[in-house]
This record gives sequence, C-alpha cells and structure tokens, in this order.
Amino acid sequence: MYSTQPHQPHQPDRRRPPPPPQPRGIPDGLLIGLIVLLLGLTLLVWLAAGLSGVLTHGAWPDSVSVAHTPVAIRQLASSPHDLGAAWPDTPPSQLPGYGLFWGLLVGELLILLVLTVFVVGTVTRWRALRTAQRTAAAEPAGPGSGSGSGPGPGSTEQFPAGQPVTGQFPVRHETPAGPDGTAAAGTSPAPAPAPVEFGAVEAEAVEATALGAVAPVPARTPTVADPPPELSDRGIHFGPAESRRNAAVQAVRDAAGPALVVTSSPSVWAETKDARAKLGPVLVYDPGHVCDTPARLHWSPTSGCEDMETAAARAVALLAPVRPQARIDATMADTAETLLQSWLHAAAIDGRPFKQVHRWAQGAGSAHEPVRILRTHSKASSGAAGLLESALTAHPERRDVAQQLTVRALSALSTVHIRETCTPNRTDTVTLESFIHEGGTLYLVGEAIEDPRTRPGAMPLLTALASHVVGHGRRLAARSTDGRLDPPMALVLDDIAAVAPLPQLPELLATGREQGLHALALLRSPEQAHSRWPHLDRA
Repeated sequence: MYSTQPHQPHQPDRRRPPPPPQPRGIPDGLLIGLIVLLLGLTLLVWLAAGLSGVLTHGAWPDSVSVAHTPVAIRQLASSPHDLGAAWPDTPPSQLPGYGLFWGLLVGELLILLVLTVFVVGTVTRWRALRTAQRTAAAEPAGPGSGSGSGPGPGSTEQFPAGQPVTGQFPVRHETPAGPDGTAAAGTSPAPAPAPVEFGAVEAEAVEATALGAVAPVPARTPTVADPPPELSDRGIHFGPAESRRNAAVQAVRDAAGPALVVTSSPSVWAETKDARAKLGPVLVYDPGHVCDTPARLHWSPTSGCEDMETAAARAVALLAPVRPQARIDATMADTAETLLQSWLHAAAIDGRPFKQVHRWAQGAGSAHEPVRILRTHSKASSGAAGLLESALTAHPERRDVAQQLTVRALSALSTVHIRETCTPNRTDTVTLESFIHEGGTLYLVGEAIEDPRTRPGAMPLLTALASHVVGHGRRLAARSTDGRLDPPMALVLDDIAAVAPLPQLPELLATGREQGLHALALLRSPEQAHSRWPHLDRA
C-alpha cells in the first residue's frame, strides 16, 4: 500500500549554527598600519629636508613644512635628484644637495629600525618574564603543602623538637575500627615495612598513631652511586649530573695541593675559584666560552712538540675523541696519528701557529711542505721526514681517510674564539708550567658531548691539555727525591668521558697515587666508562 501522507521536503538541521559571516573588505588593522606608515614617512622626509638645510646653510629652509611634504614625496618618487621640484616655493639657495638629503633620510630609517628592534625585544622579554612568573605562581603546591586535620597526603606533620627531619614521607596503615569508632580491642596495628634507603639517608621510626603504625620512607636524594669494588677502590664513581657536581665541588675544596679540574659544569668553577685563589693561581681553559670570565688561558697544542715523543703523545690525545674503536680501523687511526704527529713536530720547530696544522690536514697549499721542513730544518728529529712521506704516499686511500679523521678532530678551529685560544701569550705559557709548583688550580671547562665522533667541538683541545698537564705532573714527580709530588696533585675529572676522554686514564688510576696524582673520575654509568675505555677494569 502507498502512503497517503503528502511528501515532506528535506528540512535542514536547524540545530546546526549558521556559519559565521566572512569578513569583507580591508581589515581595520591594515588600514591603520598604512596610515601610520604614511605619516611616519612624511615626518622622516620633512625632518631630513629641514636638517640637511640646517647643515648646509645654517637655517631651516623656507616653506619646508609637514603640510607640503606629501606632495614633495610624490615629486621625489619621480625625480629623486630634483629637490627644487619637490619644494617649488623654497628658494633654491636654501635647499641642500640631494646626496646629503638622501643620506640623512637613510640614517633616520636605520635609527628607527634599530629602535624598533630594541623595543620589540624588550617588550617580548618582559612578557615572557611575566608569563613565567604567573605560571610559577599558579602551579599547585606539591605533596605535604596542603592543609588538613588528619595525617593525610596533604597534611603537614609536626615532628617533636630535638629530632631531625630527614625528608621522609609517612606511609599510613589503617586498622579496623570498633563500633565506637576507635580501634578494635585486641587488634594490633599492622607492622610497618622496613624503610627503603637511598644513598646516605637513614630512616627514623615515627610513633604509631590511633590510625595505625606510621613507617618512614626516606626521600630519594641524588647521591653518587657506588661502582663495583674493583673500580671504587681506584677512584671511579658513577651518578647523575647533580651528584657528580656536588662531589666535584667537595673534592676541589678538600684539595690541599695543586688541582686539575675537568668539568662540564661552570658552577664548579664559580663555587670553588675564590677558595682556590687563596692557595695559588687560578687558571681557566675555556675554549667554548662556557664560563663568564674574560681571563681565559691560551694554549697552543704545538707547545713542546719540538720533541718527537711529546708530539706523538699530543697526537694521540687530539685524536682520542674521534678515534674509532673497531679493530678494522686501527691501521687508519695509526696513520692519522703519524700524520698529526709529524705536522705538530714540523709546526713546532718552524715556529708555525697551530692553525697551520689544520691547513696541512685540509690539504691547503703544498702537501709536501711539512716534509720539506722536516728534511731541511736543523731541529727536526731524525727520520721524521721519511715517516711523514711514507704515510702520505704509501697508501693513498688510507691517507685520505686518515686526513679526514684529522680534519674532524681539528674542526673546532674554524670557530674564531676557539682558534684564538690556540694562540698563547708569553705569560700564559709560564703560568701553565709553574702552577703545580705554586699550588694553583687549572680548570678545563667544556661542553659535554656524548658522541664526539661526528661533532667533537673543543673536546680534542681539552683532552690534549689535560694529557699535557698529567704528563707534566709525572715528569715533576719523577724528578723529585721520593718519586712523587708532595703535596699530591688532585685530579678532579667530572664527566671526563664527555668532556676530555684522557687516553691514559686507566694507567693514571692504576699507578697515579704512587706518583702523587690523586685522580677522582666521576662518570654517568659503567657503560659510559667501558664504551670509552674498554679495558678500564683490566688496567
């Protein structure tokens, strides 16, 4: 059967709100901006015309007014050199030259641009500061800061006078209540679990209440984790950044003699430099400008490389951050060390700056120039020229890869301030050699880089200087009567694997105390230590 009801047309859904009307025409903000731009340009042109007339003839030109300036702008747009057509009512003798006029106008625009950027930056910083303050004020209080009558999570517990507060949080265990609302007779509170200890925090028992026994749980405080016994006895400790920083600060303060401090935290330098300055000179080697100080030590890695053995040790230290660990790459790494050793020796005996070594590594100029220096110079080590020439010509593919490795290690020299730190002053050289005798402190501060094989930054320079200071300390100890430094030299190596991975760290930890070199290596984890020094636990 067919329906007898008339057909109802489709009705639109009236519950859906109608679409908002689309704006038409030019926005008001754009109109206001155009008006302000035109008014500003008018004032600038008027001011430039008047000031140029004052500078040229000593008086403001007649008929140069703001009202006539829009017409003048239109004339200048078609004829920039004809100021007389722009201001026809002004005597030509009072008008300046077009060069001075346009120069003043451009100067006004530049001044206005600088002021605008300054104002925008100031307002932006002010707004960001206000937003941060409001956000901090609006953050809810943490646990234990609320109010309440019971010992709930939001209550503030009152501890008896004379008992220390150890930063522990109470854990409540409830007991079944009797009919009158009190604890049921014969029902003892549930025994509190043994407190869990973190670091050096010790739990203290808190008196049980009517609701049940309250067991203290100590707060989790950052401490330096205990490494395996075989590493702990040799001065290696692991922990998070904050605990490592605190341990480094305490170790520097406790050092009675000279100290070498390697760290990625400038606060270690800031918190200890004043106390160390009372004991001796304080030096800061900061090629990356991490610390806020103008007094930075300058040091050239070619220093002392007139000796071939020193040049070899310096090359090993410079390449340590980027040296591949795979055995298949050992030959290539040895070739890179040979090249860098020879270049350092050639630059040192010929009085070349360290940046010349970077140029030789990049292949700039004659590739055989260092060979010529090593062959003809009177101070060159015997056989150095042949060693370098064989490395350059024997295996071209191996040489190219070795040169790329050397260029990567010295890539930080493309930065101006890092290249400047490799140009030493005479006083820097003398102070660096004597700070151990004077009980001074040398801070090596750099950026922590977890994977330096692709972007080492200033890590090779920091490693080379740290290795140089350790070697200098060993030589001083060998020349002493008892074969050790007295007082001993403290080596505080905070985040050493990510700042300056010393190649001789395993040997230093094994035999350093016998020579008066007391090393404290602070690392993030055993995995970090073993990835940088695979044979550290067997040294």
